Amino acid sequence: MTILNRAEVVVGILALQGAFVEHQAMLKKLSLKQKIVVAQVRESTTMAVLARVSGLLDPLRQFVKTKPVWGTCAGAILLSQTVEGTKKGGQEILGGISIAIARNGWGSQVESFEADLNVAGLRNSDKPFTGVFIRAPASPVVLELTPRPNDPPIQVIARLHTSLLPQSLSSLDENDPKTIVALRQGRHFLTTFHPELTQDNRFHEYFVKECVFPTAV
Repeated sequence: MTILNRAEVVVGILALQGAFVEHQAMLKKLSLKQKIVVAQVRESTTMAVLARVSGLLDPLRQFVKTKPVWGTCAGAILLSQTVEGTKKGGQEILGGISIAIARNGWGSQVESFEADLNVAGLRNSDKPFTGVFIRAPASPVVLELTPRPNDPPIQVIARLHTSLLPQSLSSLDENDPKTIVALRQGRHFLTTFHPELTQDNRFHEYFVKECVFPTAV
């Protein structure tokens, strides 16, 4: 168990759809003394529609401009600047991270898989983190890093080994953006997989320590 002590902080992840209970369990393992509000999303278009009809879409866009935010899987799509492969009518997004991303980039859900990820920034970094990749209905793939001159630098946190990419992408160079599965830009963080579906809370710990706590001054 990891104990993190800091002045009162509210950690929130949007609870419109998906595995928010699993995120809550992961954050509780950190023994935070702060009040915690937790949520997660399963499908980016559905989440955007629910946010719109709930009157939350514009407030969320304003929130993202000034607060630390982590998007997992479909949430990563919402945090991007541009999205390819959207449903008819397009995809409403929140923005926040200077990337282009593609929906449904990995294939059908029967092709979901787990993979060991070597992540230098995590506690006990010599121990691989098991990434759970659910390839549908969102299964995002980073297409391009698109930072503007005044944007915070983008830090790649984890990549997927090229041997685990779909056959259509197996010839990619290991440094191609499509191999990126976790990255950070300033106080914003995204993962294209589901850390909450493991028993390992080190990605949640990373987000709180590196993205949330530095702003709690």
